Amino acid sequence: QVQLVESGGGVVQPGGSLRLSCDASGFSLDEYAIGWFRQAPGKERERVACMSMTGGIPNYSDSVSGRFTISRANAKNTVYLQMNSLKPEDTAVYYCAAHYGLGPLAVTPDEYSEWGQGTQVTVSS
Repeated sequence: QVQLVESGGGVVQPGGSLRLSCDASGFSLDEYAIGWFRQAPGKERERVACMSMTGGIPNYSDSVSGRFTISRANAKNTVYLQMNSLKPEDTAVYYCAAHYGLGPLAVTPDEYSEWGQGTQVTVSS
């Protein structure tokens, strides 16, 4: 059974940090591009960060570039999102996703076929 499970969300003060993890089972992440997306109440799901199957230069949204870092540990079948200098506007449910194969880096939610259930991140004082 293909499954992605996120963890690491929580409540943090502005300026704080969190590290999200996404554990994959039922398939091998090293054959997939990976992405982190988020969705705030009343808003559409948006891209946070994406990375191709082979690694390489990640793609970040302008709103998180320089603060967030996506990484992957294929040996552990795990994806991470390190989030620093968090802001209240980063509050959302964060999802990890996987897109099979090579090709142009997938950056839109519609391109991703496998999704986790999401983890809540709340940035508030």
